[in-house]
Amino acid sequence: MFGKLGDMMGKLQEMKQRAEEIKAKLNDTILSCEGAGGDIKIEITGNREIKSLTIAPGLQHGNTQELEEQLLVTLNKAIEKANTINEEEMKKVAAGMLPGIM
Repeated sequence: MFGKLGDMMGKLQEMKQRAEEIKAKLNDTILSCEGAGGDIKIEITGNREIKSLTIAPGLQHGNTQELEEQLLVTLNKAIEKANTINEEEMKKVAAGMLPGIM
């Protein structure tokens, strides 16, 4: 009984360690995303932390509402991209630790 419990605890500890390694890897993974025809550029980590936001000078003096809309579209695109890579990496960890479940 305790042998199986110990094995399970060991697997959970290994899974936790692997998840931390993936999280560190995702912190170092920088994804680039562009919007508004390349006038808005965003860099975001695989853990969904925005690292940089660049707005072309031509957009900075134009219609504020249009700029806000373009920012929202581009930010959401960047977050979606980061979510995808984050989920893929975490699934790999889970599949490796719990074969047949994922």
